[in-house]
Amino acid sequence: MRKNIDSMLGFSIMAIDGELGKVRDFYFDDETWTIRYLVVQTGSWLLGRKVLISFASVKKINCELSTFLVNLSCEQVRKSPEIDTEKPVYRQHELELHEHYMLPAYWINAPGVTWGIDNYPLSEEPEPEQEKDDNAPVPTENNQHLRSAKQITGYLIHAVDGEIGHVKDFVVNLKNGLITFFIVDTRNLLAGRKVLLSTKKIKRIEWADAEVYVNVTRGSIIESPEFDLNKDL
Repeated sequence: MRKNIDSMLGFSIMAIDGELGKVRDFYFDDETWTIRYLVVQTGSWLLGRKVLISFASVKKINCELSTFLVNLSCEQVRKSPEIDTEKPVYRQHELELHEHYMLPAYWINAPGVTWGIDNYPLSEEPEPEQEKDDNAPVPTENNQHLRSAKQITGYLIHAVDGEIGHVKDFVVNLKNGLITFFIVDTRNLLAGRKVLLSTKKIKRIEWADAEVYVNVTRGSIIESPEFDLNKDL
């Protein structure tokens, strides 16, 4: 099933013992274009704190009821490491988060380790603790490949022969969290037509300048069929 990100903002996050809060953003890896975390605004039960929920903890998405069902308890989330979602997420933060929830580290390319609702079951038995090396270096750099979906919305898109529009939204494969397409708003040229552009066509992103460069021509984008969210998802 495919879904656009904007339509999932505000979805409820349901733990095994109650509602955690509402989805406010998605963090994705800009190397693999894979959703890694949901940014969740908790309710009054946690003083409205924002928390990161790994996409690996999502067991089911019910679009009709606008809910993400996660294999977590409210108490687990209550005791989770506090992370300021308004600032860059550091690798050390991710390590603490994954250790707390006993999740594999997605940044380690271990054979057979995959992500997604259908192919990443969460183990019910905690793995035996490994002896920690107190002298091991602590990673302090921020994860430069972890990006906010809200951040990139509105970025200017450059085709190989000029500007073509802006990033309007994203299309996600809900089974594995892969962002497969940008939804491009071509309001600069085509009176607001929206078309799909594969993330595979991205050549580079200039984050400081809020610009996306793609290896297709303006003509190929202009000739693409118009995308209708109500019909094409």
